Amino acid sequence: MIRISLDLMGGDFGPEVVIPGAAKALERHPGMTFLMYGLKEQCEPVLDKYPKLKAKSVFHDCDVAVGMDEKPSQALRRGRYVSSMWRSIEAVKTGDADVIVSAGNTGALMAMSKFCLRTMANIERPAIAAIWPTLRGESIVLDVGATIGADSQQLLDFALMGGAMARALFEIDRPTVGLLNVGVEEMKGQEDVKDAGRLIREADLESLEYAGFVEGDDIGKGTVDVVVTEGFSGNIALKTAEGTAKQIAGYLRAAMTRTLLARIGYIFAKGAFDMLREKLDPSKVNGGVFLGLNGIVIKSHGGANAEAFAAAIDVGYDMAKNGLTQKIENDLKRYHARRLPTVGPEVA
Repeated sequence: MIRISLDLMGGDFGPEVVIPGAAKALERHPGMTFLMYGLKEQCEPVLDKYPKLKAKSVFHDCDVAVGMDEKPSQALRRGRYVSSMWRSIEAVKTGDADVIVSAGNTGALMAMSKFCLRTMANIERPAIAAIWPTLRGESIVLDVGATIGADSQQLLDFALMGGAMARALFEIDRPTVGLLNVGVEEMKGQEDVKDAGRLIREADLESLEYAGFVEGDDIGKGTVDVVVTEGFSGNIALKTAEGTAKQIAGYLRAAMTRTLLARIGYIFAKGAFDMLREKLDPSKVNGGVFLGLNGIVIKSHGGANAEAFAAAIDVGYDMAKNGLTQKIENDLKRYHARRLPTVGPEVA
């Protein structure tokens, strides 16, 4: 049984989206139970509309809801210990929940998660991993905005964590991992990226297969299972892809309604266009995963609808069911154990 902790006040719509999203997720995973945190007067009237969900949930009244525009430092000062965001994270720390899902302020969620759960041993910076639709299916891209910049060792850590997530999500034994770069040649790119490639290659990690450098167009192609980059370029890539998907959808709508002949053609090609719309629907791949923490934290888009929020819960369910945290810890331990110097016999 997977126990999901929910910040009901997160996102642009709060409980009006989070609770219906949880009801949809429960239909797909009837064994789940929920711990819900929010402001009673706003949440209970919505929860009462979903008796099956209410029967599988325990609601906790909170004093504070973190605003979407609050700075992380402000959110920590005002919401530590008392906000729906903090208390839903704390449920994972105390072991009452297996995963926390929130659509709240990304900066505040990361700050509170780091402060409450702490980072894993040997991890200097956590990362946000996004699930990316590709021509081959889905890939994982990280970091997409947790921290700006990363040195070679941090990029290697991201590769380890992304590989563990790929094994948990895709259930493959040895996922392929590539470093995002401006070219595939070894002499190209920033020094930190080139050094990271050398470190990963020399580490000869048994948990993943290093495929070398990949370029921006390889993300959509699905060339590798995991694409590793630092947060600045990763976030730009993510926002560019989201904007391009909306742009293509807009072009298609305009083209299909421009003339009578186009409308008739749409009728015959409706099945193909429905399939394309499904691929371009951002609600199907919602849910960023905070990696490198002592607990599983899932970040939903703030503007997500109920179906999208349910998808984020699905990601959390899969991560908890397949032991994401333990996989990352094991991979990190194996790597760092191999880096320890060998102690030889004492010299008399």
